[in-house]
Amino acid sequence: MSYFITGTDTGVGKTLISCALLHGFAAQGKLVSGFKPVAAGCDENDHNEDALVLRAASTLQLGYGQVNPYCFPRAIAPHLAARHVGVRVEMRRILTSYEELAGQADEVIVEGAGGFLVPLNETLTFADMARELDIPVILVVGLRLGCINHALLSMAAIEGHQLECAGWVANVLDQEMPALQENIDTLRERIAAPLLGIVPHLKGADAKLATQYLDLNLLEREQTDE
Repeated sequence: MSYFITGTDTGVGKTLISCALLHGFAAQGKLVSGFKPVAAGCDENDHNEDALVLRAASTLQLGYGQVNPYCFPRAIAPHLAARHVGVRVEMRRILTSYEELAGQADEVIVEGAGGFLVPLNETLTFADMARELDIPVILVVGLRLGCINHALLSMAAIEGHQLECAGWVANVLDQEMPALQENIDTLRERIAAPLLGIVPHLKGADAKLATQYLDLNLLEREQTDE
């Protein structure tokens, strides 16, 4: 099984939750692989930090390019970062890379960049990628002021693209957020997909610790119900 991890914005914890899922599935004895199809912002070795973390959390021994086929130097919107170096992101290359991983792993966790509708090129977005991959979506909601609107708009976009949302994760970004629980309750009332977990604000972004706050049984139940 594979899941496409998207978020309500950039910096909401997609990599943290992606790695938490990888660790959780690995603990079940599964072969797991992270996949960051497109990344913007890389080091002197042309490696992206998020992709490196996903690679490290994978149980398969993978080359960097297998985890991250497109990596661009500037940490800006991916389609702009690609344009600045004269590259066009091609869906076929992404699908080929994904199929290679899916042929080896029991679980592939595909992490997007930014939010759900961030452009890939002049015509396609990450939403189109999720449709092409034809896998369920997990939405990471960064809990801070404004998260209700961002979460509901993201859910509307997921549903509007006729994609299944396997669940959502509440990731606490602002531990002093007013009415934190009330915000979570409001989202639970309005989002039909199951809440997979509430991850508190974790110092050091400890993905293994974050795994403890996720209920992967809810994902297995979703698969059983289909």
